[in-house]
Parts: sequence; structure tokens; C-alpha cells
Amino acid sequence: MFLYSIRRRLLSTATAMLSLSLLVAPALTAADNTAKSSLSIVGPWEISTLEPSRSGYLFLRMQVAEALVGTDLEGKAAPGLAERWEVSPDGLQWRFFLRPDARFHDGSPVTAESVAMNLQRALGQPGVLAMAPIASISAAAPREVNIALSQPYAMLPMLLAHSSAIILAPAAYNEKGQVRRMLGSGPYQLVRQTLPQQFELALSPHWRGRQPAIRHIHYLSVSRPETRALIAESHQADLVFGFDPASTQRLRHNPKVVMKEADLARTVTLKLNSGHRFLNNVETRQALSLAINRAGIAKGILRTPELAADQLLPPSITQWHQAGPEFPRLHSDLAQAKKLLAAQGWRPGTDGILHRNGERFSLALTTLPDRPELPIIATALQDQFRKLGIEVKVIVTNSSEIPLGHRTGKLEMGLVPRNFALVPDPFVTLNQDFKHGGGDWGAMNWQNGEVPALLEKIASETEPAAQARYRHDIMLALQQELPVIPVTWYRLPVAVHPQLQGVKVDPLEQSYYISDMVWSAQ
Repeated sequence: MFLYSIRRRLLSTATAMLSLSLLVAPALTAADNTAKSSLSIVGPWEISTLEPSRSGYLFLRMQVAEALVGTDLEGKAAPGLAERWEVSPDGLQWRFFLRPDARFHDGSPVTAESVAMNLQRALGQPGVLAMAPIASISAAAPREVNIALSQPYAMLPMLLAHSSAIILAPAAYNEKGQVRRMLGSGPYQLVRQTLPQQFELALSPHWRGRQPAIRHIHYLSVSRPETRALIAESHQADLVFGFDPASTQRLRHNPKVVMKEADLARTVTLKLNSGHRFLNNVETRQALSLAINRAGIAKGILRTPELAADQLLPPSITQWHQAGPEFPRLHSDLAQAKKLLAAQGWRPGTDGILHRNGERFSLALTTLPDRPELPIIATALQDQFRKLGIEVKVIVTNSSEIPLGHRTGKLEMGLVPRNFALVPDPFVTLNQDFKHGGGDWGAMNWQNGEVPALLEKIASETEPAAQARYRHDIMLALQQELPVIPVTWYRLPVAVHPQLQGVKVDPLEQSYYISDMVWSAQ
């Protein structure tokens, strides 16, 4: 039966490759032309709608649409549709000045009125803009947008950089306010679509910025990571995103493929119910952390040892990662972990499982099947915690069970892949996860006033040194209190055609920087 299942899987992959070769054949033929101006991209993301609040992220990455504010590779605010902005001394009035030559893909100019209309609409849609205390959005001049706040909020530019706040032409909307055409202002315009799997882009004749070397783009969604790896190896696409650990390892050793990688603002975390009678003191949570062999998990499961998370965010998130030697690192020390639990009154039974006051130290660990590595990591944690004397039952279920367990109070432990780059600055996600009362994917029943207070301060602070100090203190408190325990970081692997130059991998996944890419002459 096992051999049959392998054979069936191989046949399924081969069939998929045959059908995919028909879809990407034009790109394959063009790849032999070293002076070409086309690009083929394969990724796992499907587009089922043109609604920015749901699919804007891919059109932002592909440089089809722009937000009022952009970001650089370090996640700092940069010019987008607004070439600059000003803030009043009291922090309540923000003035954004638009690029004078910006035009939508239907040829109409980008005006302050059209930008204000888009932002007002985004306020009423699912997204992040409503997190800011916005009192009004208005057009003060043909190229000046004013946003008034009811209280200072220094993170406003980060919210405006989010994909749900991309700016589209008025003609993109029908009479009901629904998006029916993707008419952005970026260098590339949508010319053909077969949703949800594929679409084609071309250089917009209305783009007035630096002219890119890449003029045509074909995007194809492929769900299976193994199939994407085969496409990359056979050069049936020029850029291929996202692979399973085994395929990534194989591609790294393939001389015909160039691998570009970046550590994402995403972490596998162990979410704990800090109100649970077994988990409601910091020493027990520290013992759990000390029992985790992160290096073994990162090497054995992810095939990338450096993804062992010694703090919540990886080094690529430069503003939040704490690189100083004085910052305490998470590490493994089983002997110390056992001492911490012994001090709490836990004693091993005849089977090695700890007991206290007649209760067995037994917990349920809930995780998701969405990412195939999560159940494997959960099983590894089960084994590592047993060595500490804790019995863990692993439950693999759908993702809705984690927030449901948080709200009902029934969740004991959850293993989740937390994305801290919902907006380019992790502040917004941290604020959701560690505010008073915690969040569905973050802290649960954690009694701490310091971190919420610091998050409130950083939301209104504009002085860089003070912001850095608050970030340090927030990360230190999370490192010591461990309401969630970091396990591993995530890395985005991208397979690149050897002749494609200028490829950048954005750790915050805001842009693919296609306009910077060129084909080499050899």
C-alpha cells in the first residue's frame, strides 16, 4: 500500500507537470532569449476576487497598484503615491503630497479626491486602516490629501502602506462601489485574467517613472510545493515562490537554480493559556521554553538550522529584533527546566510524568494542518516535553479552533504560524496579540500591564530613540514572561532563473521589485 501511494503521488505530479507545461510554455520559449522583456512567475497564491481587502496584497507585490505610502526592505516608510508628508506638531493633522505625474491605468490622473475616496472606502472594509483614530479624510488641493486624527497615532503611515489601502481609479468601481476592474497606478497593468489561477500584466503606457526592463509578466498559481520545485528545476518559470523544506534543500544544491531567501516576519509560536492552573506562573512557562530543542527542530524538520528562534522576531526585522549581546536569548537546558518545575512542587511518577497535589501534568496541544510542518513540529514538542515530565496530547484540527479556544477559554496550548507583517511594521500585530486581554493568536489570560502600556506609548511616539527604547522593553518583557513561546522562524525561498538579475526578496512581502529586474546577456 505504501509503494502504491508513492507511485500514485508520482503519477499525480507528472500529470500536473504535463498540464502546467502547457500553461507556462510561452514563458519557457521566451526564456532562451537573453534580451527578452518578459517574466514568468509561479507561486502558491490564488486570486479569487479583485477586492483590495482580500487580494490587494498580490497586486501590491506585483507593482500593479500603489498605496499612499510605500516601504523599503527594512520596513521603514518610503514614498508611494505620496512623494512626501508632513505632520502637525500635535500629531493630529497629516498632509500627504501626491506625485504630480501619477496616472491610473485608464489614463486618468491620480487626484486627491480619488485617493480620499479610496481611503474612505477602505475604512469601511475589512483591513487595518480602522485601527487608527481617524476623524476625517479629505482632499485639500488637487494633489494634497489631509487626514485628521482624534488623537496622535505615529503608526499611520504603516497602515496606509497596507494592501487593503491600495489606491484604484474611480473607473475601477461599479455603481455599487464594488471593484470590477483592477486599475491601479503602478508600472504594470492587468491585461488578462483567468481567476483564480493566472493573470497577465504589461507595462502601463501611462507610467511616468523609470522605465523597467521587464515589460510583460505571466503569473500562475500552483498549490503543491513539490510541483513548484519541479517547475523551478526545469526552468518552466523564471521566479518560483515557496517550497517545502525537502524541496528547498534540494534546490539549494542544484547548480542550475539560483536560490534567494529572506527570513520573514513570521514565527512558529507556542500560544499558552497563562490562566491555566499549570501555566499561570512565569517559571513554568520558562521551563517549557528551556525544554524545547529549537536547533533540532530547525535542522531536522525545516532543514535550516539558523531558523531556531532565540526571540520572537528574526534578524531581518531590524527595528524589532534585539541584536545586542546583553539581550537574553532563548536556549535549551533540560536540567534547569526540571529544577524550575521541581521548585513548583512537581514530582515525577512511576511513568516519568510529573504529579502535584494528585494531578498529572497533562496538557493538550492544538495545531493546524494548513502548513505541513506544524503537526511534525507538534510531535517533536510532544517528545521533548515528555522528557521534561509533561504529557502532551496533540490535536490537529482546522485553524478556527485556535481563536475559538481562546474565546471560550478551553485552549491549553496552541502551535501557530504567526505573521507579524500584517502591516510593514510588526507593531500592529503585536498590539493585537499583547494588548489588555490578549488576542486570538497571541497572549491568553496573561496578566501584564507593562507591555500594553508600552504599546500605547509607541503608537503615538515620533522620536526615533524613544521608539527604539520602547521596542526593546516590549521584546524584553515578552522574552522573560513568555505568554507565547517562539519556536522557529520562517524563511521565504525563491528559485530564480540564473540569467535573471536584480531579484530582491522582501522579508515583509510588500513588493517583488519586478521593475528592478533585468535579464543578463549570458
